[in-house]
Amino acid sequence: MFTLDARLQQDTLLLGDFPLCRLLLMNDAHYPWFILVPRREAVSELFQLDAEEQQALWRETTWLAEKLKDTFAADKMNVATLGNVVSQLHMHVVVRRRDDAAWPAPVWGKHAAQPYSERQVAAIKEKLQLVLTENFCFAEG
Repeated sequence: MFTLDARLQQDTLLLGDFPLCRLLLMNDAHYPWFILVPRREAVSELFQLDAEEQQALWRETTWLAEKLKDTFAADKMNVATLGNVVSQLHMHVVVRRRDDAAWPAPVWGKHAAQPYSERQVAAIKEKLQLVLTENFCFAEG
């Protein structure tokens, strides 16, 4: 049974689900920073997904990155899977802008997280509802 890593659960906000992945928003208002987590049990590496799931992860990641780039006026999209702190397989999809708090450095550890306000989260969800129209189910609430 799929269970989200406790650290991801603590640091993110649930947005909804694609066919393979759960979509989370990193609770850091410095950047539009999204995380895709394949809903598979005990998977920490890409190669632990079967070939079809690997393709699905890549499709969901690139489709999301494309939508986010336009929606959030990105100068660059950062897409990565690291897993040094959280071993559960997850893909970071981070909207980068030349005026963001860490540009051009990586976002990891650059600044303490600044939690979103309820109003900011609602605004992000509203934007996403306009573009995540295919194969995505928004979470209740």
